[in-house]
Amino acid sequence: MPRTNVLAIILAGGRGARLEPLTRDRAKPAVPFGGSYRIIDFTLSNCYNSGFRKILMLTQYKAMSLHRHIAMGWSRYFCREMKEFADVVPPQQYVDENWYLGTADAVYQNLFAVDAENPDYVVILGGDHIYKMDYSKMLRFHIKSNADATVAAIPVAPAAAARQFGVMEVNQEFRIVGFEEKPEQPKLIPEFSDRCLCSMGIYIFSTQFLRDVLSRDAADPSSQHDFGSNIIPALIGQHQIFAYSFMDENRKTEAYWRDVGTLDAFYDANMDLVSVDPLLNLYDEQWAIYTFHPNYPPTKFVFADGDRTGLAVDSIVCPGSIISGGVVHRSVLGHRCRVNSFARVEESVLFSGVNVGRGSKIRRSIIDKGVEIPPYTTIGYDLSRDIQRGFTVTENGIVVVAKQVQM
Repeated sequence: MPRTNVLAIILAGGRGARLEPLTRDRAKPAVPFGGSYRIIDFTLSNCYNSGFRKILMLTQYKAMSLHRHIAMGWSRYFCREMKEFADVVPPQQYVDENWYLGTADAVYQNLFAVDAENPDYVVILGGDHIYKMDYSKMLRFHIKSNADATVAAIPVAPAAAARQFGVMEVNQEFRIVGFEEKPEQPKLIPEFSDRCLCSMGIYIFSTQFLRDVLSRDAADPSSQHDFGSNIIPALIGQHQIFAYSFMDENRKTEAYWRDVGTLDAFYDANMDLVSVDPLLNLYDEQWAIYTFHPNYPPTKFVFADGDRTGLAVDSIVCPGSIISGGVVHRSVLGHRCRVNSFARVEESVLFSGVNVGRGSKIRRSIIDKGVEIPPYTTIGYDLSRDIQRGFTVTENGIVVVAKQVQM
């Protein structure tokens, strides 16, 4: 199957309100993850590893950071002469003067870009989930099933699915016969007493069918113009709509797919990475995760005299960082971080450029890019005081310190 007959569209324009303050000045897909990466790197890497080399990223809110990341880190992986690209597409107002009204409307307003490539199939993806998947396997299933549309599906516990995901019912051929968007009481898979079949927000459409469906939806004033709420439910029983069971390229006993849309979920996913045997394998050379790697010097650990020791245990520490007489335990540190003498960082996520002052103590916290933590500061030990200082404290007691905060 030639690569050129598939166009991937990544929806990368959401506000990411539940990740505030990390999304205060960046789009959710541009939020750093795992030290070296951005969230969108996982979807882009899946496309690249799947052989899908024609990619449009539709943005809307606070896209500068994302645009810069793509320009610096991803352009080198694609060859324009071979008609390969990964392009960021801001709202064009090509159809009317509205911003995108929903996920379906975002694609509808960019059908001109789809027509310019004239693909046989369009793969529609979210840019805000962490997982590994070979989309070409899903495309083969779509073609073999003679489907008009195919929806990627994963079993999820009902408590986690309720009010969060679209829930499907399928027949023995995996044709979708029922679909509810974010139901209060999700219907269970008949063979399982503790799982329901949820949409992953990944869709494959035959191009002409997609064009017709979106045009009809755009003319419906009662529609929310959303794939999960409107497009997929309206197609069931009328067209060949199939579910594709998620095949995980992470190669662990448990399938890995994470929506890091809340601060607590984002924190937990990062903390998994520093465990002895993390659920997400970032070191798998068979399914590499690509990103922009800045030209920083190697990580450095300084001092080992008495009670002043530069040490990191069970942690990820990215290039350019210096652990200068401080201790880092079960934490993720981005590029160019500095932990000064007698400072301690525990179970925390530090974005790039964070400077932890001498004698400071950080625990169960997320510190945004470039934050300067003064000497002898404590964060995460007294949550009431952290709230008084203007920090965000999550339901699970994680402290989030925004950029340019005054301490």
